[in-house]
Amino acid sequence: MKLAVLGGSFNPIHNGHLHCADAALTACGFDRLLLIPANISPFKQAAAAAAAADRLDMILASVAGDHRLIVDDTELRRGGVSYTVDTLREIIERYRPEGKPALILGDDLAADFYKWKEPEEIIRIADIVIARRIGGGDQDGGGAAPEFAFPHRTLRNEVVDIASAVIRERISCGGAWRYLVPRGARLIIEERGMYSPARPAGKGPSPAGKRAESAGKRAEPDAAYKELIASIEDAARAVLPAGRFIHSRNTAIVARDLAALYGLDEDAAYLAGIAHDIAKNDAAKPKAKSIFHGKAAAVLLQKRFGIHNKDVLEAVEAHTTGKRYMGDVAKVVFIADKIEFSRKGEDGVRFREMIEHSKGNGKAYGLDDLFYAVLKSNVRWLKETGIETAEESLWLLKNHEGVNGE
Repeated sequence: MKLAVLGGSFNPIHNGHLHCADAALTACGFDRLLLIPANISPFKQAAAAAAAADRLDMILASVAGDHRLIVDDTELRRGGVSYTVDTLREIIERYRPEGKPALILGDDLAADFYKWKEPEEIIRIADIVIARRIGGGDQDGGGAAPEFAFPHRTLRNEVVDIASAVIRERISCGGAWRYLVPRGARLIIEERGMYSPARPAGKGPSPAGKRAESAGKRAEPDAAYKELIASIEDAARAVLPAGRFIHSRNTAIVARDLAALYGLDEDAAYLAGIAHDIAKNDAAKPKAKSIFHGKAAAVLLQKRFGIHNKDVLEAVEAHTTGKRYMGDVAKVVFIADKIEFSRKGEDGVRFREMIEHSKGNGKAYGLDDLFYAVLKSNVRWLKETGIETAEESLWLLKNHEGVNGE
């Protein structure tokens, strides 16, 4: 997987950020781009930063339905001042990208790059891509490259003249700002009264609105189906904690990749992945949270969103334990749930590397082989942690081993 990283305060995220991300993906051939919000920027500590939870929510709400963009909260979880070199090391360890990851750096920051923590190390472990932020040259990306003493590539992107500081000032002063930011971010800013004098920065999010209650009741397929997926993604984000939603979105992305690899319905896999934990918070008992929330989510998709795709419903229902004679879409969602990028541990890394190897070697690993390897790893983990293994999981493992003589 060819990976790019775009970090920043995202205070708030705006259309210029997303245009830069889109330009990098389009021009440079990256498979994925990580949006990584800083916890505390070493160069912007005096800025009136919104609470980390607010900034993360705004990013997640702004990328619904775009499987190319991964939101990674590693700097927020790490806490303290965010240093790019530390983040790159973790990203390389966790994602194992093909070659060096690319670090997207605005030309407005290039002059001070030498002041960053360990700039030589950043250059050693990452490729630098300089994106145009401050203008100069013609609007289709011409003009002189920014002065930058280190090896780099210049992204010939159009300059979108938007700055987060300007947006915050306009909101505070009652100016026009709403169409400078993505719709999802705008709704959160309005719902929570962010950046207004009545709500000081950094006080944390106010309760989310109930806009998701009426979301997503559209007919399938094609463009309308994709809009439905985005609506369900909005609904999942509204009810799940940010960390759980990041897991759901990563699951959807990995499931979509697996579906593409094995010739399955990519939209169905993504939809099942984004929705698989949508009922997680509704479960009252610990056992229900670990086993039965999949069945509850499948019912919710049918009754509230009108989803009747059997592959999607089966995948959502069976994502925790598996089920007898499950279909291929269900298998890829089960796998993705266990190995997505935020999952730590060597097994997850190993399985992700198996998938990357499959992409370049004519599907060297069959879907069933991968599914049962992940299932076996999951059952072993359950035993090691003292969690009771579901009968369905044990049945699947026993019958596979019986057939294959393992």
